[in-house]
Amino acid sequence: MTIKAVVWDVDDTLFDYTTADREGMRAHLLAEELLGRYGSAEEALALWRQVTDAQWSRFAAGEVDYATQRRDRTRVFLDRPRLTDTEADDWFDRYLAHYEAAWSLFPDVVPVLDALATSHRHAVLSNSSLTVQDRKLRVLGVHGRFEAILCAAELGVAKPSAGAFLAACEALSLDPHQVAYVGDHPEIDGRGAADAGLLSVWIDRGGAYATVDPPAGPRRIASLAELPSVLGGHTRFGAPSTFG
Repeated sequence: MTIKAVVWDVDDTLFDYTTADREGMRAHLLAEELLGRYGSAEEALALWRQVTDAQWSRFAAGEVDYATQRRDRTRVFLDRPRLTDTEADDWFDRYLAHYEAAWSLFPDVVPVLDALATSHRHAVLSNSSLTVQDRKLRVLGVHGRFEAILCAAELGVAKPSAGAFLAACEALSLDPHQVAYVGDHPEIDGRGAADAGLLSVWIDRGGAYATVDPPAGPRRIASLAELPSVLGGHTRFGAPSTFG
């Protein structure tokens, strides 16, 4: 059946989260005079991402709410378990100021949204919160491209659970086989969407997962320029896949 809508992941799919996170944290640690505590910027960033992944896993499992996982990221990273909620929030807010200064879309995003603007409906499904992603999409200038923005914090269910993907389909009043999902993580996005019955498109930018065997189900692309042809090839925009 024809794909009628594309549901998008945000971070590291539309938005260059990895670069913004790296540059934002480096600037933040310099401003806080904390960079020397971690040996190097690279070591600090590696720890920050390790802590972030662990706390997001707790949130995704329903063990903590969104605000708590954010505060605990700060406490664990700083090794200061006795930080009050206010102190943790203030530290994280100062980080956010540096992080947001580095926000940008990937260069292939606006061209593909333009190319698919009249042929497909568009929505967002993110494992974040609506407060975060709604503002991010507005700042980046693409909020109006999406008719629905769904996030795990409000849904009460996170990817890769089928319930998250099916909620996005329900918001569009479409069956899963009429919807494509585009995301950067091979399991959370790729396998999750495929298992839920959507056309799953896994974008592996820069071959970040070059040594990873692709999970069964998702189509693997290296650039969003390939997406229109994956969806049916009925637009003039597109490029052949760079993966065999």
